[in-house]
Amino acid sequence: MRTHFVVDPTHVIVLMVPLGATLDVSRVAEVAVSAGAEIVATRAVPVPITLADRRAVTNLLVYSADPDGLSARLRDLSDRYDVDIALQPRAARCQTYGLAVFDMDSTLIDCEVIDELAAAAGVGEQVADITERAMRGEVDFDESFRTRLALLEGLDAGAVDALAEQLPVKEGLREMTTTLKGRGIKLAIFSGGFISIARRLQADYGFDEVIANTLEVQAGKVTGRVVPPIVNREYKAEALRALASRLGITTNACIAVGDGANDLSMMAEAGLGVAFHAKPAVRAASPIEVTHCGLDGVCYLLGSEGEFVGD
Repeated sequence: MRTHFVVDPTHVIVLMVPLGATLDVSRVAEVAVSAGAEIVATRAVPVPITLADRRAVTNLLVYSADPDGLSARLRDLSDRYDVDIALQPRAARCQTYGLAVFDMDSTLIDCEVIDELAAAAGVGEQVADITERAMRGEVDFDESFRTRLALLEGLDAGAVDALAEQLPVKEGLREMTTTLKGRGIKLAIFSGGFISIARRLQADYGFDEVIANTLEVQAGKVTGRVVPPIVNREYKAEALRALASRLGITTNACIAVGDGANDLSMMAEAGLGVAFHAKPAVRAASPIEVTHCGLDGVCYLLGSEGEFVGD
């Protein structure tokens, strides 16, 4: 049965409150109304049982004639209270997605692999500084990658295997992959990091496709040489288009999640781009972000035509 509303709702506000933060949904409603929006309905959103004590999620169905103004007010509220608040058009929440693509370093895992390897090679601070500037978009990614990789020359390949055995994954990774796969969504890793680490995540969490850089090893030692192609910003975007085409879907039916400047093009290409624990420039460029919750936050951005039926 179709639910009839007094006004035709245009958007959904998704409020995600992590453990340790406090923001009542009534305060969000007050801010929305002060921005000219009308609250049509609210509903609590179930979260995975494994995260039930660390997450509270609520959706507010609203009408807004000024979504940009509303979004700005909500982002300010999000920053002040250390919660995640997303404003989504209803059409975006009703979209059927067939592919979700993720950056790896600092997105799926809580480290930059090249920095960890550099620390093992004794050049950690030097490489970490270059990585940070590259992820902020301050230096050319390809050139920075060549420079950082060259500094790893001579590193024992065992350091890569040791890191793969103890990857610090982001909170909510297992819950997210389980949920998305349960919805029939294909999962892919597009990483400017290294393929051996991406394949480990693929094996452990069920990713369908992985694209990443090759770390050349000879006689048990890292050579420090680049093996083309470099998986950069343009490569990721093109890989998204190619994989979507192979799956027989449009890029509008794709989700792209990342944290650095290297991810911006694929995020813009996708129907749903999510800045996850992202650098300031990436947050500023993305209308949807998850900054305070874990990867399960991606799941709460997926709705359906009937999600407010009965409200």
